[in-house]
Amino acid sequence: MLDQRRDIGRRRRQKRVRKKVLGTDQRPRLCVFRSLKHIYAQVISDESGSTVASVSTLSGELKGKLKKTKGVQAAKQVGVLLAKVCKEKNITNVVFDRNGFLYHGRIKALAEAAQEGGLIFSKIASSSLPSASGRGG
Repeated sequence: MLDQRRDIGRRRRQKRVRKKVLGTDQRPRLCVFRSLKHIYAQVISDESGSTVASVSTLSGELKGKLKKTKGVQAAKQVGVLLAKVCKEKNITNVVFDRNGFLYHGRIKALAEAAQEGGLIFSKIASSSLPSASGRGG
């Protein structure tokens, strides 16, 4: 029962953030998913509806290197490898989508490792957000 409520809350946060965070071809969205055993990261272009790059603890490059697939150290390795893959595909700017998870622990470790690897996290452009004048109140 508690897991269902926790998942419902995460889905609600995910919908709220997804309204504002959109990936373009020039600045794709870095989406992170965390399970109990693994962590996954995808770079997605919402304009073309395609996944540009994908890395996880199940990836062939990391599968043999990692002692444990869960934990902060594994998340850091995924972040470093994702930055390397994005550099090969000439992607430097991304928008970070934490996918409803708290920016803490493994999510934070992956984001910081990706930034150290050379990815630049862009802020949401204010021109793409709806104006406040259209709201009542």
